[in-house]
Amino acid sequence: MSATPQQALDWLAGQRQAMEALLQRIVDTDSNSYDKAGVDAVGALLAAELEADGILLKRLPVDGFGDVMLAQVPGEPGKPVLLLGHRDTVFPKGTTTTRGYSRDAILAYGPGVADMKGGLVLNCFALKALKRAGQLPYPVQVLFTGDEEIGSGSARAHIENAARAARAVLNTEPGRASGNVVSARKGGATLIIEVSGRAAHAGVNHADGASAIEALARKIVKLHALTDYSAGITTNVGLMSGGTSSNTVAPSACARLDVRFIELKHWDQIFSAIQAIVAEEELIGTRAILKEATTFLPMEAHHSERLLHIYQQKALALGFSVEGEFTGGCADSGFTASLGIPTLCGLGPVGGKVHTDREYLELDTLVPRAQALVATILAVGESSSVGTANIIAN
Repeated sequence: MSATPQQALDWLAGQRQAMEALLQRIVDTDSNSYDKAGVDAVGALLAAELEADGILLKRLPVDGFGDVMLAQVPGEPGKPVLLLGHRDTVFPKGTTTTRGYSRDAILAYGPGVADMKGGLVLNCFALKALKRAGQLPYPVQVLFTGDEEIGSGSARAHIENAARAARAVLNTEPGRASGNVVSARKGGATLIIEVSGRAAHAGVNHADGASAIEALARKIVKLHALTDYSAGITTNVGLMSGGTSSNTVAPSACARLDVRFIELKHWDQIFSAIQAIVAEEELIGTRAILKEATTFLPMEAHHSERLLHIYQQKALALGFSVEGEFTGGCADSGFTASLGIPTLCGLGPVGGKVHTDREYLELDTLVPRAQALVATILAVGESSSVGTANIIAN
């Protein structure tokens, strides 16, 4: 039997309580990015929920971070639709012992409730609904990863490999507080600059020293000068340290540089300029090296236009309206969009104040956002969907 979208949507309409129950279980499970056991415990909860419906998962072991998990509901041969979701949060292990899941009449609270455990619930229930929808026109996959909050260092290759084979990517990062979805994101990188110099007594033989702090300070001025607001490029040294004492010429210094950019084409230019600044010898006797800590690529708006139009149509049919919104925050959707794969983000339940102890999720958005997600998944391959000609490639 061919897939019947309405059957899936009707089933989801009765799942509010079950969705919240899963949300509570995974929010009450600590899963800081560096807590592999916790991130994998969240994965086990999701796996149990899916496997109970006969949806199998493939586990891809990762050393030091949460394993990557790939779940799939099969369909007719062809490129799958890929959903993304990260299981890690920014909150330290032990947070749930003093601040676990709680709720009031309309909002749920807790570490990671919106970013992005609410989205994990949507991914899980989307697959469960699609399993009940009949024969799908193409497979639907979910990639559950474990280190997005610290740059997806272990997950990026898996994300890109899965995306290259996909017809479209839908990421259930939290819906904006406005209710909108995310149609574009900045790319960003955290770079580490380490400078070595030569120590000397600041009073006795100052001239014999080579100050790493002074060399770094000169570089910071040049790095900040790379900011170009009109192009959407910003550079910011937000952390720096160095030296051993006030009466010693500093033998070492270190800084962390945040770089943001809107267009992929700008990244190589910015990075080359940064490399040149770091390589320059500011003072004789000093030397600097550049290390890449994390890098996210941008999600440019033109990669989301068609999917956004489909999602808006499906949302309207379900009784709510959304717009696409640009955000300066980074996410895994930038990796897939930068490969040229149609990508839409911010499809999770509506939430806000993420990464704080006031993080919240609007419980009434669980079901309708899950329904809109499923309806969009099934519409991606319809030739009748406005503007989807370039999406349907089998």
